[in-house]
Amino acid sequence: MKASSVDDLVKLFLQHKLTLALAESCTCGWVAAQLAPAQGVSEVLLGSVVTYHAEAKQRLLGVKKKTLDTYSAESQQTTNEMAQGLHQHLPTADVCVAITGLFGPGASETIDKPSGTIFVTMLLENRAFEYRELLKGPTEKLRDQAADFIYGKLAELLQRRQQAPAGELHGS
Repeated sequence: MKASSVDDLVKLFLQHKLTLALAESCTCGWVAAQLAPAQGVSEVLLGSVVTYHAEAKQRLLGVKKKTLDTYSAESQQTTNEMAQGLHQHLPTADVCVAITGLFGPGASETIDKPSGTIFVTMLLENRAFEYRELLKGPTEKLRDQAADFIYGKLAELLQRRQQAPAGELHGS
């Protein structure tokens, strides 16, 4: 993502007086790292936790073993629980974002869930916004694409929030 786009996103958070917390798996902290140079990020980013392994998802974010066994670590259900767990640990975060996915062959890869599939959950104003996206390209570029996807969706949510009457944020 271009530095100006990250700066614009942080400015949006500042305009809205919102804070952000991240739970990252497949991106391994890349989403938070790309925000670091933005002016004002210290007022926006409360923190980020990297839960790459299933055990970390369980212990740090409270993802249920049954969820992991039933749906896999790379699923919307897991991402939803990651976001909820993050919000429980950082309840002052206005926006909680969780991401998991497949950036290489193996794991829970299937025909319906190929490498490049990401799952994102964003919690904002007691609403969960769920996204599933199939990224294309070389493995080393997928983290950049995932971060760009998250920044784009966050910007869309904040812009919709700005235009919507209080308490009426719609769509996902």
